[in-house]
Amino acid sequence: MNMTKKPDELVFLPLGGCGEIGMNLNLYGFGPSHKRKWIIVDIGVTFGNAETPGIDIIMPDIEFLYQIRKNILGIILTHAHEDHMGALARLWTRIRVPVYATPFTMFLTEGRLSEAGLLGEVPLHEIPLRGRFNLGPFDIELITLTHSIPEPNALVIRTPAGLILHTGDWKLDPEPQIGEGVDIEALRAVGDEGVLAMVCDSTNVFSPGVSGSEAGVRDELIKVIGEYKGRGIAVASFASNVARLESVMVAAQENDRSISLIGRSMHRMVEAAKAVGLLKNINNIVSEDEAQSLPSEHILYLCTGSQGEPRAALTRIANGSHRTVKFGKGDVVIFSSKIIPGNEKGIFALQNSLVDQGIEIITEKDRDIHVSGHPCQDELKDMYAWARPHIAIPVHGERRHLLRHEELAKSLQVKHTLAPHNGELILLSEKGAKIIDIVPNGRLHEDCGEIISADDHSLRERKKMAYAGHISTSLVIDHKGRLIGGPDVRIAGFPEGAEYKLINKMLDDVADCAEAAFNGLRKNDRTDEDTVEAKITARVRKWVRNKTGKRALIETIVIKV
Repeated sequence: MNMTKKPDELVFLPLGGCGEIGMNLNLYGFGPSHKRKWIIVDIGVTFGNAETPGIDIIMPDIEFLYQIRKNILGIILTHAHEDHMGALARLWTRIRVPVYATPFTMFLTEGRLSEAGLLGEVPLHEIPLRGRFNLGPFDIELITLTHSIPEPNALVIRTPAGLILHTGDWKLDPEPQIGEGVDIEALRAVGDEGVLAMVCDSTNVFSPGVSGSEAGVRDELIKVIGEYKGRGIAVASFASNVARLESVMVAAQENDRSISLIGRSMHRMVEAAKAVGLLKNINNIVSEDEAQSLPSEHILYLCTGSQGEPRAALTRIANGSHRTVKFGKGDVVIFSSKIIPGNEKGIFALQNSLVDQGIEIITEKDRDIHVSGHPCQDELKDMYAWARPHIAIPVHGERRHLLRHEELAKSLQVKHTLAPHNGELILLSEKGAKIIDIVPNGRLHEDCGEIISADDHSLRERKKMAYAGHISTSLVIDHKGRLIGGPDVRIAGFPEGAEYKLINKMLDDVADCAEAAFNGLRKNDRTDEDTVEAKITARVRKWVRNKTGKRALIETIVIKV
């Protein structure tokens, strides 16, 4: 019998966030392969688009976590953005492990768990800023960074096999306005200690220079709002960017305007910020009802909906359906945000609707009213100079971002680099980074309150209907196989034509096709509902494809009486 002891190994495994921006889920494992201990860093979502009709929330597939569930020591949240913590309440019951986060992130986490009916069931551990704690073989220390949300943290993960610096989302803001600045000394100290691998944000790797400071945005917002005295003003921004919210509030205060928060997430983020001691000097917030009684030149509406979301506050203001806020000719909407790739259509539709009503819009293209929360090239160079990692692992980006980040790391003399795909299990050692396995990975969709696979049959059918339409045919037969009702045809997603001529002809033709298929069956087959449905479906599908070129979703219903 071979009693050779298996060696301890340090591994990294991304299950989300590599090859995409969003849906971050990363694992670190230490120990021999058969009894490795694991920690999860972040568990986020991304959002649906035209390619996923009817789907709003998309999450990483966590099939692999079921296999290692008993060896998972905890989930550590680096910060409170949805793409890093939005899947926690949705997926926690499948893994049931403790959760660790700093105060602001914990406040929002508790809110999400409460909405899901899980508060009190999930073991929650609040970690102070710059805190340090142990989970099994992992010694974890938090380093304060800056980002577009309070309390972003890098994780220093010490193990017997080496030290990992996991940056999370970050930037280098010399004047962040809210919260502390980047703890450069701590980063340098970690570099001096020796960083085996740095797992680092890649979002802005194509952008030269630096991302800019929130201080400049605040100054510009004060100027811009001051230029529109006597006019109604709304500002749309990301609700999670509390520093930006404060900048808007300060700008309003400087221009003798009160603030009214419009949108549920605005209220939730302000509540979370105040709960941890932020926004202490803001005293000009009024309710929506109070805002109605104020002259337009003395109120500023701070709104959700900068990405053109159809149910967000700004969209409802634009289409006139908001309960209290009404905007019109001469008013101004300021977009203190960027366009997230994939949201262009909704944003441009919203902006076109506003300008069509005579409402002036101002975007970051017009004035310096937005800065990114992610590092540009010069900031990445600084981080590499401080950390001096032996291995660079780019994450949080599309494939092109990761490969460009890998090139940058090599140009900075990093000895080993690897740009991973989701599902690649990576061994980290002094020899470099090596892919040693591929584990199950993919996407889960939230649909009708249920979590289903991205390969679910219903989603394929929905997409097919969205692109090619739907045709259903119903028939009634008796026990002898005689047709006594129908075929009755219903068609959706096809052109109707002038005076419904096209659709009426198609209804007749499909009915004729279905009846011909039924009549062509052997007598014995006509009494079997399954056989009748299959034969008619095949015949109609072929007819539709030949006549229209569409691969429509075809359905046949046979009722036997």
